[in-house]
Amino acid sequence: MDKKLTKKAVRAGVVTAGTAIVMLMATPAFALAHDDGEDPGSGLSVAETLGLYVAIPLVLFGIIAGLVMVTDKSRKQPQQRG
Repeated sequence: MDKKLTKKAVRAGVVTAGTAIVMLMATPAFALAHDDGEDPGSGLSVAETLGLYVAIPLVLFGIIAGLVMVTDKSRKQPQQRG
C-alpha cells in the first residue's frame, strides 16, 4: 500500500475513534442533567418500542415501495409483432 494512503487511513481511524470516545463520555452527563420545569413521562414498553422503531418504519417502507412499483411507467408490455 502507498504510505500516504496508510497515513491517511490511520489518521481517519484515530479521529473517528477519538470522536466516538468523546461522544460516549459526554452522553451520560447530558442525560443526568434535567432542565427546570422538565417533566419526563413514563418509559415505553417493549411492544411500544418495537412498534415505534421497527413496525412503523417497515410499514411505511412497504407503502412507499408499493406506490413506486405501481406508478412505475418504465415497465411497458412488449409489443407483439404479427
